[in-house]
Amino acid sequence: RRYPTVEIRAETFNGSTHVPVPSDSAFLKALLFELRLIDDHIFVEHRDTCTRINHSSVYSVRTEGGDLWPVLAFQKSGLIYACLPLVEETLEPRPPLLTVSGLSQGLALLLGIVDYISPSRKNEAEMSAKIGQLRNLLIQACPLGTPLNTNIRSLNSSFDDIQEMPTDENQPAWRSNTYKGKPQVNVCITEKVKCMQYDKRDVVDMWQVYGAVNCKCDIEGSAPNVTLTLNLPTNGPPLQDIVVHHCVTSVDPAMLMSSSAEPLDDSVYNGPYKFPFIPPSDSFNLCYYTSQVPVPPILGCYQLIEEGSQLKITVNLKLHESVKNSFEYCEAHIPFFNRGPITQLEYKVSYGQLDLSREKSLLVWVIGQKFPKSLEVSLTGNVSFGTAGKEHPTDYVCSGNTAYVKLCFRIPDFTLTGCYVDQHSIQIFVPGKPKITASRELISSNYYIWNSKAPAPMVYKTLF
Repeated sequence: RRYPTVEIRAETFNGSTHVPVPSDSAFLKALLFELRLIDDHIFVEHRDTCTRINHSSVYSVRTEGGDLWPVLAFQKSGLIYACLPLVEETLEPRPPLLTVSGLSQGLALLLGIVDYISPSRKNEAEMSAKIGQLRNLLIQACPLGTPLNTNIRSLNSSFDDIQEMPTDENQPAWRSNTYKGKPQVNVCITEKVKCMQYDKRDVVDMWQVYGAVNCKCDIEGSAPNVTLTLNLPTNGPPLQDIVVHHCVTSVDPAMLMSSSAEPLDDSVYNGPYKFPFIPPSDSFNLCYYTSQVPVPPILGCYQLIEEGSQLKITVNLKLHESVKNSFEYCEAHIPFFNRGPITQLEYKVSYGQLDLSREKSLLVWVIGQKFPKSLEVSLTGNVSFGTAGKEHPTDYVCSGNTAYVKLCFRIPDFTLTGCYVDQHSIQIFVPGKPKITASRELISSNYYIWNSKAPAPMVYKTLF
């Protein structure tokens, strides 16, 4: 799809240095050449020289009229997704990529198209039908060259529907359609905890909490007003690095000033955190945040010692008493890199069960849905290996005794910060009593416990 208005603006910005966009067939040929999908056996200096290494999906495509830049292009499931964003400044010299706002807008639009087409990639007829509808969808998503809605799946595929949609000057661009039915609001707080534990005096353990508040508001009206409040317990750590969705109409500046890059002080904003907004039609993340919690949810110690042809392993885990002892799942994955298949395994677990993967290179300790009353579990064992094959995992970082245990868990109806949504505090200014559902969860993300008997490959230092 071409936008003549955008091309005219580009010519205005660049004057005599403007490079016109060639015909579709000429552009496609030049793009395939730049991506090395044609004539890849021929060395072309401007494309193949080792001094020109592309670290992003932004290319300079050589055409008869000159070099087109920046062309955003990438391959996904056998298809090429590409666009040419407008640079609202002169191209000589080329501005830094981070200053070109059109790149992020173009990438969001392309990713929306990927999300719309990808589920049908195995069904050629269905995918062809979706690609046929894409032009009509782009009229809604990007009517004049500026993306208004990058969630392509939420749009109407029928062009007739577009023509018949009533226009309301109060309806914001992000509400692509109106809802008819009983009002209901679903809110879910998802916190992810990252952790690096070393069990060493000279290395500090590190952990970080990231939260996202997802909302789905099925409410009638072109521009309904909703106010949602996040609350913390009395001694809960404050939320920091808060980033809000563009549909939020106003926010307390003090809320946005709290940064994890600075030490906490008494003046830090502790909430309640109010978010008035006009919700989009589809599910969206209302805000993101971080928090500096005092302890990780599970403390661990991992020791791996090589004794002749055997490895002796010991794993101890302890659930912190402040954490809800009710898991959807809790597992400890113990991989063995750069070694052959496990041929002999002798072990003892105080709780749960130990499984061996089909490739015989990974131990999975299934702790289950609860820790015992002591909140402590342990595993000891001796492991022997056979000859290594190509199918067994290798890792240049985890060589020798440098190894880790990775914890995977999910705790429903719990957040590490204590953050929660009070259903009674949600204000919706529409007729009728809406159904409100609020949930929360804590999920592990890159939760590692390194072997304390070997040097860890890196130390995660604090920002300050």
